[in-house]
Amino acid sequence: MQIIIVGAGILGASTAFHLAASGAAVTIVDAGLDGRATAAGAGIICPWVSGAEDAAFMRLYTGGGEYYPELVAALADAGETDTGHRRAGAMLVAAEPPELAWLERMARSRHVPAMGAVTRLPPEQARQAFPPLRHDLGGVHIEGGARVDGRRITAALLRAAERLGARRRDGDARPVVTAGRVAGVSIDGTPLPADIVILTAGAWGDAVLRGIGGHLPVEPQRGQIVHLQLPDSGTEDWPVILPPGSHYIVPFDDGRIVAGATRETGAGFDYRVTAAGQHEVLTEALHIAPGLGEATLIETRIGFRPATTGIRPMLGWVPNIEGLVLGNGLGAAGLTIGPLAGRLLADLVLGRDPAIDLAPFGLAVRREAGAAVALR
Repeated sequence: MQIIIVGAGILGASTAFHLAASGAAVTIVDAGLDGRATAAGAGIICPWVSGAEDAAFMRLYTGGGEYYPELVAALADAGETDTGHRRAGAMLVAAEPPELAWLERMARSRHVPAMGAVTRLPPEQARQAFPPLRHDLGGVHIEGGARVDGRRITAALLRAAERLGARRRDGDARPVVTAGRVAGVSIDGTPLPADIVILTAGAWGDAVLRGIGGHLPVEPQRGQIVHLQLPDSGTEDWPVILPPGSHYIVPFDDGRIVAGATRETGAGFDYRVTAAGQHEVLTEALHIAPGLGEATLIETRIGFRPATTGIRPMLGWVPNIEGLVLGNGLGAAGLTIGPLAGRLLADLVLGRDPAIDLAPFGLAVRREAGAAVALR
């Protein structure tokens, strides 16, 4: 059985690795487009404190966070140790004692073993954990919080998959369907046959499906994320900082600090750093951590998150087209969910029962004018 994966972000790379580890014949194809979310995402792994209320989504989200140690071990067994993953903790921060108390109660109410210890820190201890922090901010420290470098772990997954027999191709791949069954893909006009095609094309998923008369309710949400450099700072053990709202600060090794991010719906595939985006990210970061004011701004990354109208990703067989599988709609949670979702899709394709029921993430057909197949 020949399997082709279209899209080599975190989800496609994980799917390829898990399929290849099971002995499947896999080819992964990627167009190398600018703005892939995997390459720009901050990589926060702390799903337990999410404000999401959808139970099915939270099972997948927390499962993704808890899967990382197993994945990192599997990659090490495959000879890949450069993953950019580190369990350095995460810290919710707030200035007002009642808000800090509420954050502590919330974290403790959701406690599972993977979270480790939950500890409330007064401002002076919070600054010891993260020195650039504003002086009046206390913290709720989550020991099990972690971060991952999306570029490094995706590269590790792809190298491991190739070592296990997977093949890689560059190019713009589009599925080919004949008589209601997938026949393979066309890569820049050149056919490549397959028994199963798995579409993990992220924000470009709708464009890929339109070639076969489909429609996917996914659009790009631009995120601008700033990378700073703090000279002579041992940042590798600093925790991820999670203030109220959607912004964050993520320390990496060697003094690199990531601050983000904008959530720009309607920007399309406009791959630019904007003055407003840069201003928003830096203003939010320096409001929480004024000690970053002397850091060097070394780059701003742009990623297009695959955003949907709902919170649930789409994972499963495409209705009415035999042999076609879709993985998309991970949104801002891609680096947490992607590795586990890749394993679940591999299990689905190989006829094994996925560890998490994919029924809530299944696809539904909706007829629309001019579209033979429309997907939720």
